[in-house]
Amino acid sequence: MASPILRSLLSLNTDELYQWAAWICLLSVLYKAVRLFWKWRELVAAFRPFPGPKCHWLYGNAHEFLQIGKDLDRVLAWSQKHQYGFPLWLGNFLACLIITHPDYAKAVLSRQDPKDNMAYKFIVPWIGEGLLVSSGPKWFQHRRLLTPGFHYDVLKPYVKVMSDCTRVMLDKFGEFGPDHSLEVFHDVSLMTLDTIMKCAFSYNSNCQTDSENTYIKSVYELSSLVDHRFRNFLYHNDLIYSVTPHGYRFRRALREAHQHTDKVIQQRKESLRYGKELDKVQQRRHLDFLDILLCARDENGQGLSDEDIRAEVDTFMFEGHDTTASGISWLFYCLAKHPEHQQKCREEIREVLGDRDCVEWEDLGKMTYTTWCIKESLRLYPPVPGIARQLNKPITFCDGRTLPAGSVIILSIYAINRSSSLWKDPEVFDPLRFSSDNSINRHPHAFLPFSAGSRNCIGQNFAMNEMKVAAALTLQRFHLLPDLKNEPQKAPQIVLRSLNGIRLYFKPIERVFQDDG
Repeated sequence: MASPILRSLLSLNTDELYQWAAWICLLSVLYKAVRLFWKWRELVAAFRPFPGPKCHWLYGNAHEFLQIGKDLDRVLAWSQKHQYGFPLWLGNFLACLIITHPDYAKAVLSRQDPKDNMAYKFIVPWIGEGLLVSSGPKWFQHRRLLTPGFHYDVLKPYVKVMSDCTRVMLDKFGEFGPDHSLEVFHDVSLMTLDTIMKCAFSYNSNCQTDSENTYIKSVYELSSLVDHRFRNFLYHNDLIYSVTPHGYRFRRALREAHQHTDKVIQQRKESLRYGKELDKVQQRRHLDFLDILLCARDENGQGLSDEDIRAEVDTFMFEGHDTTASGISWLFYCLAKHPEHQQKCREEIREVLGDRDCVEWEDLGKMTYTTWCIKESLRLYPPVPGIARQLNKPITFCDGRTLPAGSVIILSIYAINRSSSLWKDPEVFDPLRFSSDNSINRHPHAFLPFSAGSRNCIGQNFAMNEMKVAAALTLQRFHLLPDLKNEPQKAPQIVLRSLNGIRLYFKPIERVFQDDG
């Protein structure tokens, strides 16, 4: 039997139905307008204690970021006027607090707030809910299960693999003439992908010599599309994005990336299907990250689900090669721009390696000056320029100012690293900042290339080792020179890239000596 309301509607004529529909639409619009108004009031109240840059009445600060490549320096300029932090408005209904001081960073990183959904939700279809984006008990369980994969006993055999992969890259560089400017980010990405596949998954991808490698292409495509979607507010709507050409490209790249991941996992499952123990596996090859993923068990004997395993593999393949590729590429650029520091690194490396063209585990701790240069490069060009959190409870900062639960915070590592109140002549490349004498009194949260607290980067030792190996073997063979006609333009696309690439000259060491003579 029809309800009274339905019977009443069925009895209406066409004009009356139109009137009812108009009223329903009007009430719906009014309801949404009221909700937006209250959301705006809540945001204004939350950020009132924090002065910030002037906002447009409609766009907020969003129109300031239309020129791609200037984002980081604009935030840095604002941070110099607002010492601890400032609100950033993207329109009238989306705002966050940009943190630019280590005291504020300490307050945030000492907590267990989840990653901000707005900042990371566009990457979740790609890497799933692995360590990078998960929170709560799931994150804690995964972190505990995966930590043994980064013990130094596990990392030791990786150094030889890193050396082998780096030499393949350097052989490619040597095929070009010394007067040919090379874009390094692409080849470094291939090298770090090759390394992570061999170290973490014992998988030979041949990606450095296979010019048609679909995985690296899909990673590039996904990184660019995620950044583009974040900047286009219409694309924040899933339905709208799904019917656009960009949405189609994203789904295609996603399929290719996941097919690659599934292939790696399936091959390993096949090799372990007869229940081989980890110690037996280690007798035939080094223990790797995927072994630990597939064999990890908690105190109840519960392992990771297939979905969780793929999420962690995708996360580690992304974080383990893309961020490290950014760090190595910008390190090469810094050394090319500062030949005096490049030469000091080269002298140190010659003393450590002698005639060997392979780095060993014991060599890593002897590269003191090279490590300082790596850290100084990470300070100026952090691979991850910012970290986003959404507060799950109110926070009170050191100066008494507060933010309510639900507020979004972005910790600007880039701005902290270049703060004139924390670093003398912050734009100057000075590796001696990281000598023991100069580091002793520095704020522990003034340098955060791998974040800090319980959610710091689980693979930071792996990344630092790879950067040392790449620097040592490269400087042993080549003298790096900048391409002054093609200065890189910084662009934060998930990791710090350059809009026009990072172009350098690689001159064999013997040729440099001849030219000098």
